[in-house]
This record gives sequence, structure tokens and C-alpha cells, in this order.
Amino acid sequence: MDQCDGLSFVDSSSIEVCKRYRISMNKVFAGIAASSKTTKGWFYGLKLHLIINRAGGIVKASFSPGNKDDRKQLELIIKNLFGKVFGDRGYISQQLFLQLLEQGIFMVTRVKKNMKNKLMSMLDKILLLKKALIESVFSKIKLLGKFEHSRHRSVINAFVHMVAALINYQMSDNKPSITSLLIC
Repeated sequence: MDQCDGLSFVDSSSIEVCKRYRISMNKVFAGIAASSKTTKGWFYGLKLHLIINRAGGIVKASFSPGNKDDRKQLELIIKNLFGKVFGDRGYISQQLFLQLLEQGIFMVTRVKKNMKNKLMSMLDKILLLKKALIESVFSKIKLLGKFEHSRHRSVINAFVHMVAALINYQMSDNKPSITSLLIC
């Protein structure tokens, strides 16, 4: 795993363990996977939660059932980080924001439509636009590592396959990054 450099991006991505019409027949991930809804629709599986640095390196990674709240998982994996963490609207929570602030972590997200607009520095606005970096990381992990596989026969083999894909990404030379951006 890479080191935290004071500027991190957090997000989660769904991992479908079987097709929707096979949920009742899937016995391999019974008790581990769960049904949940994403912007793409319903899925049965797990979520991969990643925290990456500005160089595109994985700082923290964890798996959770598909229906687990992203904010709860973030509380578990964000320990020993510092600086600013940029996330999407799914991580908005006043309690989580205050808890992270006590740890020395400043969480930056876009505001929801029903929220009052908060004053944000121009650099934070620019970096919030660079949140697409983590989507590029997910894309690279899933496509190059052949991450999603809907016919696993063993939970252990499935996790070995997923961790191997993360290691493959971590060892690659051409990771997406925002190192060209001058950050003061």
C-alpha cells in the first residue's frame, strides 16, 4: 500500500458476484454478499472501498456487503490518515465530518440540493473536480485485473482473485494521477 500524502480520494464500487436472476441459486457468497442499488441499478454482491492518494496509489482498501452504508465503512478504514479527503455526496454526514475533524482529517464533498451552500476554497473546488481520478482507478482495476467474475466456486478463491487484481494495479507503472497539478 502507498503512503498518505495529505490529499486523498475516497469512493466505493460495486462488485457483482452473480447475475440478478441467479441470486436464489448462489450459495457461495450466502451470508457475505447482499443486494443493493447503485446508479446503474440493482446488484447482488460486495462493495470495494478505496482510498487513494494523488499519485493514484492505493492507501487503504476494504470489502463490505453490497448493502452496507459507505459512511460506516469509511469510519473503519480512514484511521491513520491526515489532510484532506475528497468524496462524493454519499459520504455527507455532520457526525462523520466532526469525527474526522477531531482526527485531523478534513472531508470535502459537494453539497446536496437541499443543503445550504458552504464557502469552499478554489483549490478545493478544483480538486473536487479531480475526483474522477478514483473512477479511473476503479476502471483500471476492473478491466485490466479482470476483477469482476460472476462464477466463483469458493469465497477464498474469489478474494484471492480480487486481492491479486489490487496488487496487479498497485505494481503497475502507469497509474492515473494528478501529480502535474501544483498543490501548495
